[in-house]
Amino acid sequence: MRGSFVLAVLLALPLAAQGPEMYPLGPDSQVKPGVPQGTITKYEWSNSKIFPGTTRDYWTYVPAQYDANKPAAVMIFQDGGGMIARDGRWRVPVVLDNLIASGELPVIVGIFINPGVMPAAHANAEGRYNRSFEYDALSDRYARFLIEEILPEVGKKLNLTTDPNLRGLMGSSSGAIAAFNAAWERPDQFRRVLSTIGTFVNIRGGQDFPTRVRKYEPKPLRVFLQDGRNDNNIYAGSWWVANQDMAAAFEWAGYEYTFVVGEEKHNAIHGSAILPDAMRWLWKDPAKPISNRLRPGDRQFSRMIAGDSKWELVSEGHQFTEGPAVDREGNLYFSDPRASKIWRMIDGKVTLFKEDTGNANGLMFGPDGKLYACENGRRRIVAYDVKTGVATPVVTDVTSNDLVINAKGEIWFTDPTAKKVWYVRPGSEKKMVHEGLEFPNGIMLSPDQTLLTVADSRSKWVWSFQIGPDGGLLNGQPFYRLETNDQSSATSADGMTMDTEGYLWVTTNIGLQICDQPGRVTAILNKPQPGSLSNVVFAGKELDTVYVTAGDKVFRRKVNRKGLTPWSPVKPPKPGL
Repeated sequence: MRGSFVLAVLLALPLAAQGPEMYPLGPDSQVKPGVPQGTITKYEWSNSKIFPGTTRDYWTYVPAQYDANKPAAVMIFQDGGGMIARDGRWRVPVVLDNLIASGELPVIVGIFINPGVMPAAHANAEGRYNRSFEYDALSDRYARFLIEEILPEVGKKLNLTTDPNLRGLMGSSSGAIAAFNAAWERPDQFRRVLSTIGTFVNIRGGQDFPTRVRKYEPKPLRVFLQDGRNDNNIYAGSWWVANQDMAAAFEWAGYEYTFVVGEEKHNAIHGSAILPDAMRWLWKDPAKPISNRLRPGDRQFSRMIAGDSKWELVSEGHQFTEGPAVDREGNLYFSDPRASKIWRMIDGKVTLFKEDTGNANGLMFGPDGKLYACENGRRRIVAYDVKTGVATPVVTDVTSNDLVINAKGEIWFTDPTAKKVWYVRPGSEKKMVHEGLEFPNGIMLSPDQTLLTVADSRSKWVWSFQIGPDGGLLNGQPFYRLETNDQSSATSADGMTMDTEGYLWVTTNIGLQICDQPGRVTAILNKPQPGSLSNVVFAGKELDTVYVTAGDKVFRRKVNRKGLTPWSPVKPPKPGL
């Protein structure tokens, strides 16, 4: 068991003893004679591009043991103004002094930062207070603020490590969810989180975190949780219940975590009393990389991911990769619409298949063995003979983004700008079969080719339609409900693929979302790099490797599912309800 649920020893005391008397500050929170003290320096930051117009104070703590020739570990403290004092309740610098001196912590530079405030326009006006906007939201904004603005600014003065294993975050209340969210969004930058009385409730969507911890592929994080049974219970939810939900999710998902429970209300009394032990646990074995691996046999990922497979880089240096497609031998083809090129990978070697492709985007092989491509630059769909590279027009005078082909050679394609879905029977004119989705993008057939799914990139929905005898779309429903971040209802849902069990794999801005047949997101694979994923396909000789296009790169990953080809429809198993 990687996690632990810890009841504070002092719970046996009478409730009348609640407060500082029940949770006194221990010796590691007291200034000790002979222990070198770090230097605290105050700064102001008012040049934010991510939170424009805001100003805030921040402080750096530099331990006496700091050596400018060696990169130091980093820990960022949210609501830092309330934690920086040596004689306050938190006394974080004192704890750092003592534990660094004793060798129980590495040399850590502390960054104590306040939330932003936009100053008032004049004396009779009030400013805009950014704390909830920055801290409570489920998005990558605050993580980007730390990564792109604060760390580089502090890095001008101090030698800070770039190793995510040696970067931590701490916060209390909304500062706690901010700390966890920053690490959650960017585990490539932060991997240690200390949360006290964390606000994992519905202020700005924080109640979704326990579910996300369960649905997402485990991230390399170590998390310390603390809460009290008498914490807030207000309009947004119960903090005590929410923190229990977080702990239960960490346990189920196999995270390395500890949950320490007390009796306090929404305050710093208990959290500050256990801070030294929390820091010891959080920073144990600093040289050992934090890595949460899949636990075989007891969760949904073990049924989808092959062992400990990770994303592998296949190709890079392109302008924008898109349209992955697989031929009968399992070879991969993909497009670079901005460079107007199509590439292919045979036996692990990536070579140029075609250039001057009319900004070809979506690709798919048909049952005739030809590669069909959406040539937006020439307003047509073409079919390439892969031996000669000769392109034959199939549909003209169209704007197309992505396409799908069935075993009969029938084509459906999306036109996002016109909000339309089109159908083409071989030898016939195109026919508009649906209109009105905000931004119809990715398109895919069910394994038995009786249903058509269409992703609406500007919403959280993927629509499902029954295909009529004439190729028309019937009985449409916003069937698959995708997960999305707080800042937008748009998932950027793009390319999709199906496996033989009828699960839909959808590329989005938060990861590769996998939906079961009833339309539920059951798992989310982490992105191989920051940014949105654009498309996905199963390829390889056994069709058991997932390939994704992401920015200027292509990645692959071995899985325990198998993909489909247009020329081989299959009946999927009946789903569980």
